[in-house]
Amino acid sequence: MKRAADPIDRPLALTVTALIALIIANTSPLMGLSVAGRHASTTILGGSLEMWTTGEEITAVIVAFCAFLAPATFIVFLLATLLAVRRPPAPVWVGEMLRWAHSMQPWSMVEVMMLGILVALVKIAELATVDAGIGMFAVGALMLLFPAIVANFDPDEIWRRVEWADGERPHKSPAPEAATQ
Repeated sequence: MKRAADPIDRPLALTVTALIALIIANTSPLMGLSVAGRHASTTILGGSLEMWTTGEEITAVIVAFCAFLAPATFIVFLLATLLAVRRPPAPVWVGEMLRWAHSMQPWSMVEVMMLGILVALVKIAELATVDAGIGMFAVGALMLLFPAIVANFDPDEIWRRVEWADGERPHKSPAPEAATQ
C-alpha cells in the first residue's frame, strides 16, 4: 500500500475544516420556509428538539445521534488523535481515541441527512417558498469533507507513532503472500 505524502497535516487540516463546518451546520439555520407571510427556520438540533416535543422521541434521538453526536465525536476524537501524533511518540491513549473515532465513523450519516433534507425540500417547495440557509451549505461541505478525511487518513501511520504501554511495539504478522510461500 502506498503511504500518503502528508499523513498527518493534510488529514488534520481537513478535520479542523470539518469541525468548523460542523459548528456552522449546527448553529445556523438549514433552511427558511415562507408561506402566507409567515417565516420559519431551524437548525439540525432544533429540528430534533421539535421532533421530541411532538412525540417522536425515538426519531429525535436517532436524528440527534446520527446528525450531530456521532459526527462531532468522530471529528473530536480524530482531531485529538492527529494533534497528539504530531510529535512522536504519541501517548498511549491515542490508540483508544483512534478506536473510538473508527467506531463513530459509520454512524456519522451526514449524507443520509442531506438526502432527507433534499427530499423534504422537493415536497415542501410546492407549498412554500424555501430558502437554503448557511447551515445547508455547511452540511454539504461536511458531506464532502468526511470522505476526503477518510481518503487522506492513514491509521497505520498513527499506530506507528503510538507509544506502547509495555515499551514494545506489537509484531506484525507476515503478509498473507509471504506466509504461504
